[in-house]
Amino acid sequence: MRATGEATINPDGSTTFDNAGADSGDGTFAGEEGAAFEEMPMGPKGTDPAIYLVLGVLAMVLIWYFLYSRRSKKDDDDFAFFSDLDGEKFNLNLPAAVDEYYEVKDKCEDNGWEPGKPPTNQQEAASGPHRVLAQALMKRCIADIPLVTHIQKESAGMNKLYSQSMCSVKQWKTYQAAEAMVSAEVEEVRAEADEIEPGWSQVIWRQAMQYHNMLKNRHEIEAKQLAAMASKKAEQQAVKEAELNKEENEKKKIDDAEKAAEELIKQEEREKSSKEAFGAKNGGLKKGFLTSSKKK
Repeated sequence: MRATGEATINPDGSTTFDNAGADSGDGTFAGEEGAAFEEMPMGPKGTDPAIYLVLGVLAMVLIWYFLYSRRSKKDDDDFAFFSDLDGEKFNLNLPAAVDEYYEVKDKCEDNGWEPGKPPTNQQEAASGPHRVLAQALMKRCIADIPLVTHIQKESAGMNKLYSQSMCSVKQWKTYQAAEAMVSAEVEEVRAEADEIEPGWSQVIWRQAMQYHNMLKNRHEIEAKQLAAMASKKAEQQAVKEAELNKEENEKKKIDDAEKAAEELIKQEEREKSSKEAFGAKNGGLKKGFLTSSKKK
């Protein structure tokens, strides 16, 4: 309800109200000059920016948790896998060629060979103790190649696992023992090589690797050839068995046909004999026996 004030007419004809500037009661305010201002209605309320901030933080937390969970699962799987290993693949033994070499060395020393002494003539160089011992050492070195390559292949991985505490103490100690054994064998072979021929230690392992690869390729080729021969032999055997089965089937068919023919002949003979016996017993059939004898 609008409140009304008392009006005063001025001498110049203008009108003023006593309650100027007062609240009119319906949201209209009168100014000193009589101008009215109505309260402006408020627009729709906007989204609070804090909501976007909360949603962004929540999304970042979810992404971090997903990546962390996946990495943790991978680490747990790796740890479980390597924890299950008890170091069996590092329980290595030196090949028998090592002991064989020292047996050959003892025999060569008994025959007059001395460390570092070169052969005195061409014949000794070709078939003497020097040559025999050199061949025995190369055989030993070639036999050591799988152990050396195995340790070299596993070294980086085992050191990484140990630095990340992802291998057991037993596994690490077993690896260290195997590595120390192989390293000692490598150095010992080099020392023996220099005793046989000074300077040979610099190339003996490279030569052994070449011989090892050559022998490996030869064995692979021979294995493929044996497999091909076995396959060819199996095919030939299968063809031979098929031919034998075919011949046996044909022979069986012929035998069955002959047996059927013999049985048919025997059956015909039995029927013929039966008819002859029946005719002889009854004196034969009289003429007109089957015709009616009744007279009209």
